[in-house]
Amino acid sequence: MLLGRPLSWILLFVGFARALAIPADQAITMLPSSDARFLWEGRFDRTDPGRPVIIWAGSRLGLDFEGRHLVVLFGEATGQNYFNISVDGKMAVVGVPAGPEYRFVWPHALTPGKHRLELFKRSEADAGHVVIKGVELDAGARAWSPERPPYRLRMEFIGDSITVGACNEDGATDQWDDRRTHNHALSYGWLTAQALGADERAIAVSGMGIAEGYVEMKAGEVWDKTYPRATAARADLQSWQPDVVCLNFGENDDSFTRNQGHPFPADYTAGYVALVRSVRAVYPRASFVLLRGGMFGGAKSPELKAAWDKVVREVEGSDPGVAHFVFTHWSEQHPRVSDHRAMAAELTEWLKAQSFMQTRLR
Repeated sequence: MLLGRPLSWILLFVGFARALAIPADQAITMLPSSDARFLWEGRFDRTDPGRPVIIWAGSRLGLDFEGRHLVVLFGEATGQNYFNISVDGKMAVVGVPAGPEYRFVWPHALTPGKHRLELFKRSEADAGHVVIKGVELDAGARAWSPERPPYRLRMEFIGDSITVGACNEDGATDQWDDRRTHNHALSYGWLTAQALGADERAIAVSGMGIAEGYVEMKAGEVWDKTYPRATAARADLQSWQPDVVCLNFGENDDSFTRNQGHPFPADYTAGYVALVRSVRAVYPRASFVLLRGGMFGGAKSPELKAAWDKVVREVEGSDPGVAHFVFTHWSEQHPRVSDHRAMAAELTEWLKAQSFMQTRLR
């Protein structure tokens, strides 16, 4: 019975039902994900060009195609993976179940003409990742590489659950069992990038801190990796270089130690300084912004403020390309969509006024 189910669940059910209904001998064109016409934006595992893995929230791909038939083919999936999949601006929220393969049939009628497919990973890397195998189209259907968006600059956001947009579509209580309600497309970083006309990347893990946190990995161990784990291979950091890097850490260092009855970690400042310098070594021409806030620790913790202020003084004293910004808006729970919009408005306004942005926004 579908009554009372959320729209995203219904769309997922309809897609599954249609997938089962397609005859096996129906003539189709299979376009593998190795095809050069796909537009890939984000940090992927391309070790096997024929089976690229989509990992990080905000990673996306696009394709222009013609015809009435569209199936997105997913390969091996781990954990939970949720996507915003849109065709010509009409969107469906798609959950890819863990397993060896999944076929998502576009649930809306398509005209015979040209269409644009956009796939956006809304859930975070630490929750799951999935292989993209390609798409099925009408037999003989043509496909084209989409025109690249006219970005004005490139922005990378490195952070934790606040940055990734965790729980932002939840109700009154944060929940982690169903990542469908964790939507990076409505996070402060993505919204800020959209307002500035920027190409955005997000390397963020819920619970991650500089020195302490709710997950094993630390920011300095995974910011440059293909997957969110310390032992993962290093990503290709040369082919895409950001103009602006925003880092937002400290909430987990503060709340985890406070919840455990421990003092604020003494090595937070040194660890944060080391992280900034590590990122600077790879992105020598980027402007850096150290962010603080979004939840209670960043807004109200005197221990975090004191340690973070030391980071700011040390890195700004030795690197003229570093600035800092503190959010006024914050939330007791994980920021919801309205909170992210408020944070994005603050950050966008501040960035537009900074001298280092003037040449980049021309």
